[in-house]
Amino acid sequence: MAENSFDIIVIGGGPGGYVAAIRAAQLGMNTALVEREHLGGICLNWGCIPTKALLRSAEVYRNMQHADAYGLSAPGASFDLAKIVARSRGVSAQLQGGVKHLLKKNKVTVIDGTARLAGGGKVAIEGKPTISAPHIILATGARARVLPGFEPDGKFIWTYKEALVPDTMPKRLLVIGSGAIGIEFASFFNALGAQVTVAEAMDRVLPVEDAEISAMAQKSFEKQGMKILVGANIKGCKKNAADVTVTIEAGGKTHELTVDRVITAIGIVGNVENIGLEGTKVKVERTHVITDEYCRTGEPGIYAIGDIAGAPWLAHKASHEAMICVEKIKGLADVHPLDMRKIPGCTYCHPQVASVGLSEAKAKEKGYAVKVGRFPFMANGKAIALGETEGMIKTVFDAKTGELLGAHMIGAEVTEMIQGYVVAKTLETTEAELMHTVFAHPTLSEMMHESVLDAYGRAVHF
Repeated sequence: MAENSFDIIVIGGGPGGYVAAIRAAQLGMNTALVEREHLGGICLNWGCIPTKALLRSAEVYRNMQHADAYGLSAPGASFDLAKIVARSRGVSAQLQGGVKHLLKKNKVTVIDGTARLAGGGKVAIEGKPTISAPHIILATGARARVLPGFEPDGKFIWTYKEALVPDTMPKRLLVIGSGAIGIEFASFFNALGAQVTVAEAMDRVLPVEDAEISAMAQKSFEKQGMKILVGANIKGCKKNAADVTVTIEAGGKTHELTVDRVITAIGIVGNVENIGLEGTKVKVERTHVITDEYCRTGEPGIYAIGDIAGAPWLAHKASHEAMICVEKIKGLADVHPLDMRKIPGCTYCHPQVASVGLSEAKAKEKGYAVKVGRFPFMANGKAIALGETEGMIKTVFDAKTGELLGAHMIGAEVTEMIQGYVVAKTLETTEAELMHTVFAHPTLSEMMHESVLDAYGRAVHF
């Protein structure tokens, strides 16, 4: 095979791209991966991973402040923002090195550079020789959507990137948007003592979650000292010498809010520009590439996975699409399309929020007669022992068939527990199998069992 000719080329080295490259190499394909900036993509370098490191520091600090409740003493508990940020960056660097090692181990040719489609199975790389392959996977990811008038300036207006490496600890902070990104940053800075206001255009925070979970989350955030404005319309901002004043309409009132920093978290835009889509049959709608169930675009030999291919914008969705795409290209027999109803969503705020499948409202909209179960953390022995009694597990079943339609959680470690329900949905488990499953005691996961029992009037411990 010619030096610049491959079986498959992946453009983008994020959680979709690098997984696609590794899987292709495992299946015996000569694979090239082109990455213009950082292996691991936004998730590993500027998203999922570093934010979790920041939030872990906030969690430890919060626990130190409540040490007395556990019979411990931590007088004068304080934090060093620079060290918190340095730890977060170190975690990302370690994992980026791990990705580099995995690609090398699997004999993937990694090319540093900016790539674009050049037609006829060719990929042009700025300043480097053109490469070619019969199969090219676009995994170029996405970037933060910019709110007009709130363009990031590196000083007063931050996106997730600036918020991950803050040059100062803001005393007053406005977060625009209450999805996972916005709420996680709000939770982090609030835990460290910032006066946080969250402005959300929809009628509730975490709007993609079950309404009951959203309501519990908002109540908790407000109890922690956050100010929440829903149904908010951002009218504009005025930059002052040392701060910024933002005009917000919400609840029939106009609010003039002066803060030290603003974080905008209003969604993302797919990276579809300057990658050579012009003149191809690849269709783009609302900055995202249109694909079929096997990640194929309208142009033969061109595929798209991850954030560039649309919602949900989640690393694990990108990685799973990578497997599906590559295995279909290879011609494996047991490849199944991705079922979006079985993709979990996790938000690592305090308290954590996690879900999979249909909310109660969405299930009813689709015409299901439902049975709904609920079980509170305050009735669980392990939660009480941990001192984590805030939260609830909610399950939604099809009343006719017993199918688990959805599961929704808020509370300590629910981002770890949600996978139990994801496995249940994948195995098409009904309420009967879940009821017959033995859950270890004492564990938080017992609440998952009790929630199922409650849906059928059989809860034991509440």
